[in-house]
Amino acid sequence: MSKTGKYIHRLQGAIGLQILLLGVILFFSIVISSRLGYLSISFMDVLKIILAKISCTQSLVADIDALLPVVVVDVRLPRILTATIVGGGLAVSGAVFQGILLNPLADPYTLGVSAGAAFGASLAILLNVAFLGVSSVPLFAFVGATSTLFFVIYLSSSGEGLSSNNLVLSGIIVAAILSAGISFLKYVADEQVSVIIFWLMGSFGSKTWTDVALTLALVTVGFLIFIYFARDLNLISLGRRTASTMGVDAKRVPLILLVTASLVAAICVSVSGIIGFVGLLVPHLIRFITGPDHRKLIPVTLLAGAILLLVADTITRAILPTEIPIGVLTALIGGPFFCYIFRRRQKALKGE
Repeated sequence: MSKTGKYIHRLQGAIGLQILLLGVILFFSIVISSRLGYLSISFMDVLKIILAKISCTQSLVADIDALLPVVVVDVRLPRILTATIVGGGLAVSGAVFQGILLNPLADPYTLGVSAGAAFGASLAILLNVAFLGVSSVPLFAFVGATSTLFFVIYLSSSGEGLSSNNLVLSGIIVAAILSAGISFLKYVADEQVSVIIFWLMGSFGSKTWTDVALTLALVTVGFLIFIYFARDLNLISLGRRTASTMGVDAKRVPLILLVTASLVAAICVSVSGIIGFVGLLVPHLIRFITGPDHRKLIPVTLLAGAILLLVADTITRAILPTEIPIGVLTALIGGPFFCYIFRRRQKALKGE
């Protein structure tokens, strides 16, 4: 084995070190992101404000301008934490989708979840639904995403259970129909078309602690389910027949994981809008570090996705001269980068 191979093998075995390192990077990324913006705040002041919030010890911020805790706690942290949670949720959903569908190009939007969320949100904006205030559009987006999921499952189901090919094809068909519906809604939206387009491009602006709590609760539940079935997912990745011979319920377990991954993606999309390539790119990169074992891949992917989307949101919020939608930035960066990885993999398979 070459030196590079030995190094990769050791790195894949050090799962505890990977999680600890990524956890530390994530914490410092949150603190650094919290200090950046129109009003610059020192690193130590941000650290004191966060510790005061966690420990409810106001004496830590007694010597700090009273405006700064408001800016950090009420304005920046909800957006930062929402971006962090959504990034982790989308990334880990992508890892699960790729394992279930046996398709390295699968991501949280393969089954039309994003198209369903986009249609629901566009409909809410067009009809000016406001009975739940700011939560109306996310609610319609979530309902649209989950309704699409269950329709795709119904469309692709057969007597022998769920087929990966049928799921992907059904998702493509339904997504195409919904995309046409979204185009029609934009056509008749008139003045509200700009609002629909902005939502479709993704943004974490104006997020609240309610968004943080909601996404954290559902993503945490999904993550625990993924970890519980991680061993079964490893066997499913080898093929349904192999999994069945090893004692895995090849009908029930994939359905549970599929629904859970889709619901996690749905809640993330309903809060943030359409953000692409996170669920596709992150699992690919992390497999080089952890290997294919989902017991290692899932927690590391969660942290890596959180860091990636947090950094991307910080760039568009605090570094670029004008804020652009986060979905545009992830597509501009992730698209060419994924093309590079895909091309490199093709050359490696050919032995070039």
